[in-house]
Amino acid sequence: MMKNAVEVHDLVVVRGGREVLRNLDITIGGGVTGLLGPSGCGKSTLMRALVGVQKLAGGGVRVLGEEAGSAGLRARIGYVTQASSVYDDLTVAENLLFFARVLGVDRSAVDRVVEAVDLASHRDQVVGRMSGGQRSRASLAVALLGTPGLLVLDEPTVGLDPVLRRDLWALFHRIADAGASVFVSSHVMDEAERCDRLLLMREGRIIADGSPDEIRRKTGSDDIESAFLAIVSEDAA
Repeated sequence: MMKNAVEVHDLVVVRGGREVLRNLDITIGGGVTGLLGPSGCGKSTLMRALVGVQKLAGGGVRVLGEEAGSAGLRARIGYVTQASSVYDDLTVAENLLFFARVLGVDRSAVDRVVEAVDLASHRDQVVGRMSGGQRSRASLAVALLGTPGLLVLDEPTVGLDPVLRRDLWALFHRIADAGASVFVSSHVMDEAERCDRLLLMREGRIIADGSPDEIRRKTGSDDIESAFLAIVSEDAA
């Protein structure tokens, strides 16, 4: 695998006349990288830029060696949005077979991803009748169909109970251990501890970058939330 799955250079995004991302420079390598910050700080916009569906006002984004949005990246990036990305009136298996055809991947991939997200016993269940956690895993299964080199997850655990959140994070790490770069956003500070590397975002800028230990040590804080508040105060000063 290449050293950096993602290279963002001098990225600027303007939405509704407002600069949402300003002159961002980021590289993302292997493991699980967390993007943390309050709602509205630009996390979803950055993720949209990585998967090539966001218009850029400046700078560039390269993913797996190609320009973001290139046709060749379609099956190499898995993207899970905050909204469920599966059809409620189809079963898990029907959803996966449909998306496998869209992506042009072999239908044998369906069995692989159903096992990966631990939904084998629910494969013939209609998605609309499933719990929030099961629906999240069904969306994740779709994102894994093409064996992505980069998995982009926008607030994938929002609204889930602590046990389901723990199980999903364990799954993200298994995916990363298998060789994919996992980039996951959250506004829940306690999820920061589950990341190998953290990017803390505020008002369209990255204000801290390091492992959870490094960020806590740098600020002399006991937890990431305190560290984030300390960094925000320092940044404002």
